[in-house]
Amino acid sequence: MYIARDIEGILLDAADSFQVITIYGSRQVGKSTTVDHLFGDSFSFVTLDDAEDLDLALSNPRAFLESHPWPLIIDEVQKAVGLLSEIKKIVDGQRRVWMKKNEPRRLMYVLTGSNQFELQEGISESLAGRTAVINMSGFTQIEKRCMAGSLFDVDLQDLLKKQGEQKDFYRSSQSVFEDIFQGGMPDICTGESKRDMYYKAYIDTYIEKDVRKLISASSEMQFRRFISLIALRTAQEVVYSEISNAIGINVDTCKRWISILQTSGIIYLLEPYMANASKRIIKAPKLYFMDTGLCAYLCKWPNAGMLMDCAMSGAFFETYVVSEIIKSFYNHGIEPNQYLYYYRDIDKKEVDVLLVKDGALYPVEIKKGMIPNKPTKNFKVLEKYNMPVRQGMVIDNADKIRVLNDAAFVFPVSLLGY
Repeated sequence: MYIARDIEGILLDAADSFQVITIYGSRQVGKSTTVDHLFGDSFSFVTLDDAEDLDLALSNPRAFLESHPWPLIIDEVQKAVGLLSEIKKIVDGQRRVWMKKNEPRRLMYVLTGSNQFELQEGISESLAGRTAVINMSGFTQIEKRCMAGSLFDVDLQDLLKKQGEQKDFYRSSQSVFEDIFQGGMPDICTGESKRDMYYKAYIDTYIEKDVRKLISASSEMQFRRFISLIALRTAQEVVYSEISNAIGINVDTCKRWISILQTSGIIYLLEPYMANASKRIIKAPKLYFMDTGLCAYLCKWPNAGMLMDCAMSGAFFETYVVSEIIKSFYNHGIEPNQYLYYYRDIDKKEVDVLLVKDGALYPVEIKKGMIPNKPTKNFKVLEKYNMPVRQGMVIDNADKIRVLNDAAFVFPVSLLGY
């Protein structure tokens, strides 16, 4: 069963403007399935998971592309980045043909890759200006309900309108944590795979295909312990010295392994807001797993009920909210690091998420349980930036939107993404 993805609109828009589309993201988030659904009727398909095709792509990229003429979908293209320079030549040559004939340009290649390391350099060197580069993540909570999502925003009137249109949006805390425990991997969400078996195989495949060549063979078991430790630290600031000491690696190795998880889409690093940075601002990023189901599996929580009642439940709820917000940006072709930050200073005054747009700050607090007496007490600290601080929100498991005060309104997590 195919479930429509929010990112489809961006892919179709890119198809009207570029000759190449490059889609990357962590393994098994639905890149190939979505591309095949959108372009499969008019594009041929080849995967470099096929040993014979991979051998030809590596040994003779020109012959490979002659054997597989455009329009073409190439899956796992990062395995043969030498193809990118040949694709550039073909694209540039075809552009000249279209120009001479006064014909419109068309989409020629769709490239997918689950490993961003190899792709980044090849794209910047060979396909700059010729390809749209689009990041793709697992299902959002709205996609799981087979509904179209929207870009995250903090506009009260627009959100009240959406609430009025969606009468059945509310879900209990138990239902929300079942969603958190399940995660967003398509094969799990559609019932194709059993959760625990899937995540075990996922970690094995990820380490075997994406990580092993980036670390020494003797470090594989350490890396497995490392990724489990990182899962236990979701929604926390990254303190490299603490992590490296716990695993028994040096700080440089710790930083490199964090980078591996980040660039392969397993985690997201939310940077602190540093405009006119002072020495009092915490400068470490906060770490979030992009798939809460994978995070819960690595933390060895056996079911949603225990996850909801455990000491980490607040961190998982925050991870869930932040990952949903990030996915909404990716699904609209926008890099979230241009708009999303957090704030914390050495006095431990913190704002969970800062949406920075149109020259103003929109603070967001995330609360799993009962809202404290003064949930917006830290919003005033943002005034030091000499930017307008707009009405923000407190996201919890409320059943409806309600205004708290001039500084913020309560927003139900179940309505996130509508």
